[in-house]
Amino acid sequence: MPGFNKQVTPTTAEGQWIAGDNVRFRYSTPEKIGGWSELGESYLTGPVRGIHHFVDNIGIKYAALGTNRILYVYSGGIFYDIHPIDSTNTLTNAFSTVGTSPGPATAIVTLTFSSPHGINVEDIIFLDGFTTITGSNYVAADFDDKKFMVTSVPTTTTLTITMPSVETGAGATTSGGIRVQAYYTVGPAQQLAAYGWGIGQYSGTVAGELDTTLNGALLADTAGTGGSGTSVTLASTTGFPTSGIVLVGAELITYTGVTGSDLTGITRGASGTAVSGTTGSAHLTGATVYDANDYVGWGEAASGDYVIDPGMWSLDNYGTKLIALIVGGACFEWDSSLAAATSTRATIIANAPTASRDMLVSTPDRHLVFFGTETTIGDTTTQDDMFIRFSSQEDITDYTPTAVNTAGSQRLADGSKIMGALRGRDALYIWTDTAMFTMRFVGSPFTFAYEQVGTNCGLIGKNACVEVDGAGYWMSENGFFRYTGQLESMDCLVEDFVYDNINTNSNQLINAGLNNLFGEVIWFYCTDGSDVVDAMVSYNYIDSSAQRGIWTTGSLNRTAWADSAVFGKPHATYYDEGADASFDVVGNTDGRSTYYEQETGNNQVLRGVSTAITSNIESGDFDITQDKNKGITFRGDGEYFMSIRRFIPDFLTQTGTTRVTLYLRDYPNASQVSSTLGPFDITSSTTKQDTRARARSVALKVENIAIDQTWKLGTFRLDIQESGRR
Repeated sequence: MPGFNKQVTPTTAEGQWIAGDNVRFRYSTPEKIGGWSELGESYLTGPVRGIHHFVDNIGIKYAALGTNRILYVYSGGIFYDIHPIDSTNTLTNAFSTVGTSPGPATAIVTLTFSSPHGINVEDIIFLDGFTTITGSNYVAADFDDKKFMVTSVPTTTTLTITMPSVETGAGATTSGGIRVQAYYTVGPAQQLAAYGWGIGQYSGTVAGELDTTLNGALLADTAGTGGSGTSVTLASTTGFPTSGIVLVGAELITYTGVTGSDLTGITRGASGTAVSGTTGSAHLTGATVYDANDYVGWGEAASGDYVIDPGMWSLDNYGTKLIALIVGGACFEWDSSLAAATSTRATIIANAPTASRDMLVSTPDRHLVFFGTETTIGDTTTQDDMFIRFSSQEDITDYTPTAVNTAGSQRLADGSKIMGALRGRDALYIWTDTAMFTMRFVGSPFTFAYEQVGTNCGLIGKNACVEVDGAGYWMSENGFFRYTGQLESMDCLVEDFVYDNINTNSNQLINAGLNNLFGEVIWFYCTDGSDVVDAMVSYNYIDSSAQRGIWTTGSLNRTAWADSAVFGKPHATYYDEGADASFDVVGNTDGRSTYYEQETGNNQVLRGVSTAITSNIESGDFDITQDKNKGITFRGDGEYFMSIRRFIPDFLTQTGTTRVTLYLRDYPNASQVSSTLGPFDITSSTTKQDTRARARSVALKVENIAIDQTWKLGTFRLDIQESGRR
């Protein structure tokens, strides 16, 4: 039978396949999957969390790829950095280094700004316009037109970067001008989660990622910034509630109001935390300040699990424009039709929401739709995870409903947050954490109609859904589902294997891909104990029947996947978190991604070097029984031993050598052992293979382990004779 069955024991799975890797079923027959080859001339910084293919009006093909740090477009074999710029500062005499005098020398370079810069640790900055630096072995070429990851932020007006080599001069004393462009922040490389009594350190921590810095020291027990008053001055209060609590160091401080950059009506040392300043441990200018309204300290029960989502993107195109949403943040556009488009950057969409969970373009009606967005545009504190807002038709800058436009909004009812959305054949498919809805364009006066089409079927992660031929397929926290006009729970013969081994703390890293060339929907996920994608499960929607779905599992690890519609072959990305990544961003600590073309050749090709892709498939156990009238049959009860004298291989296609192993056992709970003469290396000229094996049950494993090998299985025949009961 095609597909894997992991819901039963190997003995029960007689006549079925139970395991494998890098295989698929095509026309119900198992074969090795296709290879992959690197695209582009460089790696990408960080893991890719969003991918979108489109073609402009003159036929140029583009791939948009958003990592947790940088937004790229790929075209003509080249990656272009089009990431939007958050802030720009031109500095004079900005550099200082620690060199051989007084020493010890370091690789740290400090940049000094004339005013608070608002840049955080691990943000990306781009330096250009560099003139001179004196007293240092570093030269202009070490900084000019280069990207750096910020190492530290000692104060609101300084930051540091780390060079690839140590300062060998006396140390920079004076420098010329330089421009610092700060990239919009996307998010962490992994999903972060914590639980229970006091999340994080012994002294407690915060349950929100909003942070800023002190603009002035906190010195005395009861005083505010600067040693007097009842207020705290921050670098920025954007996003902070009008009253609440903040965390500075290990001290909690309550406040009752916000005026400009000040938190007013402060009370130091809330919840029994120690007040800093009496023993010399003052909070200095530049100290990090966290929005701690969801703070959980040691000994205080957490109200729920705390999760920080990874840096992710929602990508779509509006005609020639790429629309790019930083998940949880702002939305940008990049126009491919502009002259020298690849040398321009994405810019923020005027009047659009500034904090949203997801986005897509509704076609053919041409509305830009935001999900889990703000009820008041521009005010991130009003973000509602269940709120939908859409632009006026043909105008992605108009979101205020009037009598003469089609802009509008809607709040969904079932669930706590919108998880993701897709375009279906005649409607948008929307998933919350508990339910599924459709959003259908109906025109004036309502613009869209909404219908709940399922419950207890929520989406497990933003990218865990895919649409093909009008059908939506997705992974929920409690199984796999399909929507074809009606909701269906999909029977899955590998379901327990997947859900028993999945890392539930990394559900936002799950991503689904469509491989239309072979009729496959593939989900890539993190196994238990892993915080990077390292496994997959696939469903064949062409060959599956109502009686039996065709499912496979494997180790193919891709962080993003795009189907073959634009480039002719699927494209996907692989993430290596531990690789040296200084190729693109100096000081990068987030690893690198490789962009691959899938289903090409039989090997992995990286930097022009081919390596083998191993594949295998293993059957369940089969045994024999004796029937005095009808002789020996295969589907038996295991009462009789059998002598396996030889087998005759049968491959529809075979390149190179394929290894065949017969695994023997005498009892269901006994360990499998390879047949004495095996494993057997089979070539296209092998007619038969002697085995001389004896057991109550036998299982077949077919695999390839070397470069340039591939296979497609036919029907193997085995020469078997009954060999007694003992």
